[in-house]
Amino acid sequence: MSEHLISSELLSIDRIKEILKGESKLVLSEASKKKIIDCRNYLEEKIERSTDPIYGINTGFGSLYDKEISPQDLEKLQWNLVTSHACGMGDEVPQEIVKLMLLLKVQGLSQGYSGVQLETVERLIEFYNHGVYPVVYEQGSLGASGDLAPLAHLSLPLLGEGEVNYQGERYSGKEILDKLNLQPIVLKSKEGLALLNGTQFMSGYATHLLIQLDRLSKWSDIAAATSLDAFDGRIEAFDHLVHDVRPHKGQLETAKTILEHLEGSEIVKRKKQHVQDPYCIRCTPQVHGASKDAIGYARGVVETEINAVTDNPTIFEDDDKVISAGNFHGQPLALVLDFLAIATAELASISERRTYKLVSGQRELPPFLVKNAGLNSGFMIAQYAAASAASQNKQLATPASVDTIDSSNGQEDHVSMGANAATKLKRVVDNLEKILAIEWFTACQALDLRTEKSSTKIEALKADYRKVVPFIENDVTMYPLIQESIGFLV
Repeated sequence: MSEHLISSELLSIDRIKEILKGESKLVLSEASKKKIIDCRNYLEEKIERSTDPIYGINTGFGSLYDKEISPQDLEKLQWNLVTSHACGMGDEVPQEIVKLMLLLKVQGLSQGYSGVQLETVERLIEFYNHGVYPVVYEQGSLGASGDLAPLAHLSLPLLGEGEVNYQGERYSGKEILDKLNLQPIVLKSKEGLALLNGTQFMSGYATHLLIQLDRLSKWSDIAAATSLDAFDGRIEAFDHLVHDVRPHKGQLETAKTILEHLEGSEIVKRKKQHVQDPYCIRCTPQVHGASKDAIGYARGVVETEINAVTDNPTIFEDDDKVISAGNFHGQPLALVLDFLAIATAELASISERRTYKLVSGQRELPPFLVKNAGLNSGFMIAQYAAASAASQNKQLATPASVDTIDSSNGQEDHVSMGANAATKLKRVVDNLEKILAIEWFTACQALDLRTEKSSTKIEALKADYRKVVPFIENDVTMYPLIQESIGFLV
């Protein structure tokens, strides 16, 4: 099994995909171990000689910042912080995202600015490598003082508290430590705050969803090209000359990709009876391209964030400073998560419109793509299902980041709501996958109703699809075929 060395190397979305695909184990580099140890030693020495309170280290938290804590209570302070902040609610966070949260928390703490024990980072790595995934809940974070509630749930099992999922079973924190022959971590000064302050809930979701959008953006182009041919669309609107004079990167890329998918199509070459296509066909490069550019921008922000130090206070050993500031504030992520929701909803919206055109009984295609329409309803309600999901996406695309609610007695008086942006984006991305699956299901049916063939590339992909989803001659129960179509979009 491969290894990923936690070091000064920056993580990228592509590198994370490789780590996940290869099921790589995490290993701390010697340089990272030294940074962690040196920072911890400096912090302990700083506390020993400091005459002034240091926020979150020997004070209370939030609006309790002015409550100084005695030295003998510093460890208890950290334990209290983690347990009291574990107030998550709602659905469980998917385990694949919890896995990313562990990876990203290790990445942040290993940089040597957080003051944690080496043992604490190594325990997070042990959980990751053994597939021990703490039970974390979707609701609870305001996305400002870090993702406090979800990161508290992520941290509870380190202490022998909370719950985990392990090899398909649920265990208490104590049970999993006993099973793996591990002792609970005894948190020292600053450690609870280092674990809970940070944006790993938001950035874990963002990373996971960007990986999904890489795949679904490609499928958006495949489905669009297939729908264009199935609808007997014109290819002229994809000529590079048109896009060279409006050279947005995503637009150029989309037009080129559609042309490549349709190269050699018999349907493209046939004489057309119409001089223009509707916008959902003709403007695919402009709409898909704008979403691709938004995804690209978001990727840059997220890649900066996953390599950043986002807990507080931040410890600068070389400058002999412990600075309480605001790197935990999720505004950079909140804005791009909302941007991604809008961009994703648009990919879904134009996909549903193409499905609508295909079932509308135009251009020599039968109504609802089935013989003996009337007795058969064909793909009528498949389009309804896509429309339902597309409409929900429009509601979910309302930005979360424009909201804020005072917390901690007004000390934390501006919050990003980036955690809500993250969880609703997941619903939008899931809906996109369903809508694209319905478009693909519908476009393949329409293609099979034509006598001419599409391109070699599309026909080959459709042939693979027909091994799991058949051509519909007469009405059948449709939802299993939609589920198979969703599974096909890998």
